[in-house]
Amino acid sequence: MSWHGRDARDTSMNNRTSIPGLPHHQRARSRREFLARAGGGFGAVAASAMLGQGALGDTLSKLQAPVADPLNPLTAKRPHYAPTAKNVIFVFLEGGPSHLDLFDPKPLLNKLAGKPMPDSFGTLITAMGESRSPLLACKRTWKRCGQSGLWMSDWIPNHHEIADDIAVLRSCVSDGLNHSGGVSQMNTGSILAGRPSLGAWVTYGLGTENQNMPAFCVMTDANQQVTNGPRNWGAGFMPAVYQGTKLNGESPSPISNLMTPASVGEDRQHSKLALLETLNQAHEQSHPDLSELDARIRSYELAFRMQAQAPEAVDLTHETDATKALYGMDQKQTATMGRMCLLARRMVERGVRFVQLYSGAGSKWDAHAKIEKNHTELCAQMDQPVVGLIKDLKSRGLLDETLVIWGGEFGRTPMSEKGDGRDHNPTGFTMWMAGGGVKGGRTIGATDDLGLRAVEDRLHVHDIHATVLHMLGLDHTKLTYFHKGRPERATVNEGEIYRRITLG
Repeated sequence: MSWHGRDARDTSMNNRTSIPGLPHHQRARSRREFLARAGGGFGAVAASAMLGQGALGDTLSKLQAPVADPLNPLTAKRPHYAPTAKNVIFVFLEGGPSHLDLFDPKPLLNKLAGKPMPDSFGTLITAMGESRSPLLACKRTWKRCGQSGLWMSDWIPNHHEIADDIAVLRSCVSDGLNHSGGVSQMNTGSILAGRPSLGAWVTYGLGTENQNMPAFCVMTDANQQVTNGPRNWGAGFMPAVYQGTKLNGESPSPISNLMTPASVGEDRQHSKLALLETLNQAHEQSHPDLSELDARIRSYELAFRMQAQAPEAVDLTHETDATKALYGMDQKQTATMGRMCLLARRMVERGVRFVQLYSGAGSKWDAHAKIEKNHTELCAQMDQPVVGLIKDLKSRGLLDETLVIWGGEFGRTPMSEKGDGRDHNPTGFTMWMAGGGVKGGRTIGATDDLGLRAVEDRLHVHDIHATVLHMLGLDHTKLTYFHKGRPERATVNEGEIYRRITLG
């Protein structure tokens, strides 16, 4: 069975060779069990040889042979092919920022403002039904930025300075009409709950280069539950060890309870952990199918290792005042997001594979009304820290190997809602990417003249995920996990790599 052949089918076998401390999907099999499982499939061995491996491509176990501890699911693994990026930082604007007021100017929108959507454009079916609200003008001042001349509005003045570093994707499309479905799909590929997040797939496929830090970290800019909660960074049907680790982005101490209290002492702590490990392993052997238990055991082990390295990783006191100012940490409105972005840089610098930052946690970018007030405040909180991140990564030589993604679950409609807001628009919206092999200074794709629908180089969420995996060196058609007898893929068996993002 290949390394990625671990699946729920293993749970049906009761005669196991028990190796303490190993999860069920990594335990060795007895000879009797092997013969029982494989006896009916010997004919397939000959058929496989006749068909040749070329028909299906090399197996992931061959291409991703572990280069470290083969019993550790988070060991660093080789990608399918040479990657352009090693790490990902995903800045997620929860609630859906307005592409029409940030990156996708539409002169016709202002010309027709106050009138119904022309019949030639059709109407958008939303969760509220058929919308015939009048068009809402964009009040922004637009400017061509950088040598490339990318269009950007005055809501994001700091972004003007990185125009030549980013590729603006104006033709993104999703299937989620509401926040739950939209956020779920942008994170997991499906509008329905239960699938692994993109970060979990990346962790599963590549492991981590730093065994003393979480492979996948998540931070939010508010002490408020994001839509769908931890499912956005969960492992779905895969072992829970691949799920993201939630850190406190608002606090100067992002990792709670990291250090051993002085009243406990190191010797006592070691004794407690040794006893806990013994009890956990005994419980795991009697419940071999609970991957959550294995993940919890490994989280305890990771927490112990983190006590040595994590304090330094999250300690910002050693950063210069100039660096902190670059991220806006010296200003109240940008301090929280600035801290998160600086922590993200420090994490990828130390080998953390996937970092996700939530801007506007709690769907704050959802501007159904008073979009001027809403986006003015949120853009001011996000603009400088994100640009500071790009500049800092670039100055340290990290941008070439770090893919930065910016965007929400959908955009906003050209039609007004409540007179001064915009509704959800999953049929055409904007995201941008930088670093990790992305060719900057370009706009890719287009929406129609009112910004309602993607009409050129349409990029579905599955295409975006396939492209991200491709830049990390993973083929989305070969990155599989067997679940309930079938191979599952990160892009739900859909999506195509959009090579123009890296090739120009």
